[in-house]
Amino acid sequence: MEGFKSLINYISNPTILFTAILIGFPFVFPPNDWFYKINKRLKIDLLWTKKGLFVMMVITIAFFIFGLGDSDFRSIVLKPDNVPISGLIILLIFFTWLSMSQAYENDKLIDEGKSVNEHYEAPNDKVLVWPDLVYVELISLILFSAFMLIWSIGLPAPIEQPANPSESPNPAKAPWYFLGLQEMLVYYDPWYAGVVLPSFIIVGLMAIPYIDRDPNGSGFYSYKNRKLSASIYLFGWLVLWNVLIVIGTFLRGPNWGFFGPFEYWDSHRLEALTNVNLSEFFYVKWLGMGLPSNILIREAPGLIIMFIILGILPALLAKTWLRKFYDELGVSRFSIFVSLMILGVLLPVKMYLRWFFNLKYVISIPEYFFNF
Repeated sequence: MEGFKSLINYISNPTILFTAILIGFPFVFPPNDWFYKINKRLKIDLLWTKKGLFVMMVITIAFFIFGLGDSDFRSIVLKPDNVPISGLIILLIFFTWLSMSQAYENDKLIDEGKSVNEHYEAPNDKVLVWPDLVYVELISLILFSAFMLIWSIGLPAPIEQPANPSESPNPAKAPWYFLGLQEMLVYYDPWYAGVVLPSFIIVGLMAIPYIDRDPNGSGFYSYKNRKLSASIYLFGWLVLWNVLIVIGTFLRGPNWGFFGPFEYWDSHRLEALTNVNLSEFFYVKWLGMGLPSNILIREAPGLIIMFIILGILPALLAKTWLRKFYDELGVSRFSIFVSLMILGVLLPVKMYLRWFFNLKYVISIPEYFFNF
């Protein structure tokens, strides 16, 4: 058992865990026909059957039950602040399965020439707000209120002592719903991680139906007809948001260091890291000279890289790999689509640069409070 715990702690290292998620994601949620064929060939789509749900739930619940036998795991998972995240993981699995199973079922019905499950024929399929909808909402309200009452009695509210400026909690964590943002703060400046990047994620997810106006698969669950849109949405929602919340909740310990779920949170453990900017990499480490005094010359490497990524790369993609989307979407919608996609991809790229090269900022202009 100790060997299994050590293995889980090793795999839980974000460099390994996040890499495995990024590699496996397009096979589970295929963004194009090539990945979709592999998904079918490897029978990964069986995850969205009832047996698939049963297996995923059994594995998840069994892991939590096994982990509760370990004092370190138990102290993390049963902390009142963290209990909702344990439930969040189970709910994410269920509702992702529910939507994907409905989508794959509809795709199968379409291939067979049948009507989708959401097919509506008035007036036979009409459902009245009163009493049908109101009764369901009333019952849901009563059940959820009872659940919250039992929860509040059985699980004490995590109210701590009044704030003491001379004794800060270690680790100092935001509420669980902001832990994704707090994790982003490790890799970006507060103005970008706390305001700009979350806004881009939210606006990007909202913009998907306006960018993708293909009527196929509209109005009902379908994956086959909207592979790219569904894959991008799920990547933003699951990977760039919920995975970061889970990492911040269970894997970030004292001094904001990484700890495995079966690892003791030692407040004395420190990681000696020297974070450097790209300009320091370029001039000091690679060229063996001091930093130029001129800001534009000093930050020229980062400015050139960002110009290539945000200025040249979209045009290059429009002429090569994404030529089909450029022709379908037009200049304006394609520009918005590619810009949002690039900004989303830059987050995991920046995470890897920090993990492997201790790169702090690509562009650092503290004279004008601008870091990126």
